[in-house]
Amino acid sequence: MSTAPTDAAALARSGFDALRAGDARRARDLLARAAAGGHDSAGLQVALAFACRALRDEAGVASAVERALEQDPRNLHALILKADRFAAAGDSRAAASFYMAAVRAAPPPEQLPADLRRELGRAQQMCERYAAEFESVLRGALRAKGFTDSGGRFAQSLDIMLGRRQVYVQQPRSYYFPELAQVQFFDDRSLFPWMEALEGHTAAIREELAAVMREDGAFAPYVEADPRRPADAGPMAGNPAWSAFYLWKFGEPVPANAARCPRTMEAIAAVPLAHMPRRSPSVMFSLLRPGAHIPPHTGLVNTRLICHLPLIVPGECLFRVGNETRRWVEGRAWAFDDTMEHEAWNRTTATRVILLFEVWRPELTPRERELVTAMFEAIDAYSGEKPRWEI
Repeated sequence: MSTAPTDAAALARSGFDALRAGDARRARDLLARAAAGGHDSAGLQVALAFACRALRDEAGVASAVERALEQDPRNLHALILKADRFAAAGDSRAAASFYMAAVRAAPPPEQLPADLRRELGRAQQMCERYAAEFESVLRGALRAKGFTDSGGRFAQSLDIMLGRRQVYVQQPRSYYFPELAQVQFFDDRSLFPWMEALEGHTAAIREELAAVMREDGAFAPYVEADPRRPADAGPMAGNPAWSAFYLWKFGEPVPANAARCPRTMEAIAAVPLAHMPRRSPSVMFSLLRPGAHIPPHTGLVNTRLICHLPLIVPGECLFRVGNETRRWVEGRAWAFDDTMEHEAWNRTTATRVILLFEVWRPELTPRERELVTAMFEAIDAYSGEKPRWEI
């Protein structure tokens, strides 16, 4: 006749064996005795909770789950078990918080056993279900107040709160000017009274571009490798998929190129470019070849905005700034903050080309622009080197 194990570790082993064998009652008894005997852990309490659940012992489940979380607040099984209890009680807000905690605490799926992967998949589905229910209620209440979800700042804030958008902020790689608004695309065209007139020159600018594009070798890779600096441009360094034809470069016109595009130069002369000796402005035709992708990156300084005038847009050519993705439209200019993460795609079989240039942030006063310029001039004088600059 076999005797029951007496030491706590042996009790725990026997309890796990009983649970695997489907004997929930024996498992509950053995695991509870093991815990009382000092051989306790979050894993043991989770096993005890599963045994109690099989026996419909809800009080036992609740007690074991709480003890498991006291020992390991990130235990995935315990978090999901607690979420299940709230879900059964109809408390969707509490259930969603514990399901989400489990999803966020989980390591990569390949590091988990199959049963736990399934449970986490179920937790994710429950999170999505609760989120959809919450969003439906929220949008219904807002529609009753006349909200049409047609864009604008509140629509963005709602998407962020609902997890449909991330929050992006300025991340300049060289210089940060404080207290400037965190705006991705600058849609207030009153800030750019020159923009409509520039758009009126689209056809003439495109004619000059077409002549340039007929010459092999007119465009050069936008990202130029610098042997005196670490390679940090990734796959775009020296890559002709993203190429440029400069009319202005680092604060000076490019005489030969400018002479080929007199109407473009005349049109751009009416734009208040950001002038800074040896650094800006740069004005270029920016070319993105079929299938090309410009990876996510951020610009140097937040004292300027980058402007695009689309000239050749063959179809699905997309541009993301922060959490908003737009399509270029020929002849429709925009301004954006390039210190927010941005990337671009040409998902067509033809070439996309835009006119690209930089202007001062409209919030900066003339005095602030003067001081920023003086600061960079002093930096250049101190280093005695050509500044490392890009648009």
